[in-house]
Amino acid sequence: MLRVNICQNTDSPSDAIGPQSSSRPTQPTPISDDDYHERSDEYFEGLLATLEQIQEERGDLDVEYSAGVLTIIVPDKGTYVLNKQPPNKQIWLSSPISGPKRYDWVVVGQSIPSKQGGATGDWVYLRDGSRLKDLMHTELGVEPHLSGSGE
Repeated sequence: MLRVNICQNTDSPSDAIGPQSSSRPTQPTPISDDDYHERSDEYFEGLLATLEQIQEERGDLDVEYSAGVLTIIVPDKGTYVLNKQPPNKQIWLSSPISGPKRYDWVVVGQSIPSKQGGATGDWVYLRDGSRLKDLMHTELGVEPHLSGSGE
């Protein structure tokens, strides 16, 4: 296999890609059904609170949440749909910009998962290591208000 260093100003190609690529998760963190529901509900509630606040302040988007499905209509971009997938313990996203993605809960960083509140994690798309909160920030300019130890 031929390897070409397209990042000539760095000592290592991984330096140019960023720190997440070398430690990109390839598997979800095993969590119980109760933990899945707690973490996904926390994410949805935080995102919904943020979106409703933006909706009240600006009025340029429409937000609806029902039965675990969050629909966000942004006039100049399109419709986003996020939904819980309990059998897979995932959050699924349909974005008019980046397409469909399936996010798994992944514990990140150096933490002690068994310690109460010790684990921190993110909803991560395992194919590329991207985080759901980063996509929401990049595409919608939204950062959910999260109260727990999750994100």
